[in-house]
Amino acid sequence: MTYDFLIVGAGWFGSVFAHEMTKCGRRCIVIDRRAHIGGNSYTECEEGINVHKYGAHIFHTDDKAVWEFVNTFAEFNDYVNAPLANYKGELFNLPFNMNTFKQLWGVTTPDEARAKINSQRLDIAKPRNLEEQALSMVGIDIFEKLIRGYTEKQWGRKCSELPAFIIKRLPLRFTYDNSYYSDRFQGIPIGGYTHIFEQLLKGCQVRLNTVFRKGEIDAAKIIYSGAIDEYYSYKLGALEYRSLRFENEIFNGSDYQGTAVVNYTEKDVPFTRIVEHKHFEFATQPTSVITREYPKSWQPSDEPYYPINDERNNRLYERYRKLAIAEDSDIIFGGRLGTYRYIDMDEVIKSALALSKAYR
Repeated sequence: MTYDFLIVGAGWFGSVFAHEMTKCGRRCIVIDRRAHIGGNSYTECEEGINVHKYGAHIFHTDDKAVWEFVNTFAEFNDYVNAPLANYKGELFNLPFNMNTFKQLWGVTTPDEARAKINSQRLDIAKPRNLEEQALSMVGIDIFEKLIRGYTEKQWGRKCSELPAFIIKRLPLRFTYDNSYYSDRFQGIPIGGYTHIFEQLLKGCQVRLNTVFRKGEIDAAKIIYSGAIDEYYSYKLGALEYRSLRFENEIFNGSDYQGTAVVNYTEKDVPFTRIVEHKHFEFATQPTSVITREYPKSWQPSDEPYYPINDERNNRLYERYRKLAIAEDSDIIFGGRLGTYRYIDMDEVIKSALALSKAYR
């Protein structure tokens, strides 16, 4: 049988595209090497709690069309992301706002906070690295307590060795607003994300535990949301990523930390954050499930999470992109891995919807 589309990857990009094409009567087959659909947004019920198996996924967008699209598949609650930072037992609100500044210095007005930050900023006209960039923007206290340790754990390198662009925009909010995102729409699907993907892929053939191999499935077009360098067998070299290890624990109590996400910004604490999943849906189960996230270096056998978009890797990606244009007119690369960009869920959905319009 010849399919109109072979879609590699059952995450947001592949599932949304498959849904739109199936609605139009196109023959689609979706394959995924994992044992489940949903990509990194996959949720699984444990102890009656919808656990985000690949890290916290909070849906947020300013795009009304995307928000209305996802709401056709699930009802979203009004969860607002307001994480905390733990530095040696001190708790600070994120993102940096008046509550944070009050906790750091005891200031209570925006003018006092601005004056304190300005007194600590370093005058560096052209920051050469992330450390200099941060110090020139927010000063020593915020950098040492809330940026340095977390960043060095996340990227596995000293801040003085990381490019400045990683934190080119550090939000400083001079209001008492703990909402992490400024997007108009945000929330968590009631019942978890997996149910959304089940509906997106309804009527479409899906094969799990299936590794893509060229030529095995006959299709007019391939939509590929896996890693672009892997598709080409790393012939130009491997793109670099950071990976994660997740350590789950069932907590024999109703509430472990009182909120969904707490970042641990001290470098000597090996994990970057603890996620307590029940708080995403305001749950009241007698037990709780927590997840500690440990950043780790990446090898081709590991799951890639964060592209390292430095100059070397971006140049290499561009060579792969040009190779695809020159050699493979029947394949389209998309999603986070296919485009080698860290993209929020709403942007992935938007790109898949835009692509689908070209084939209706």
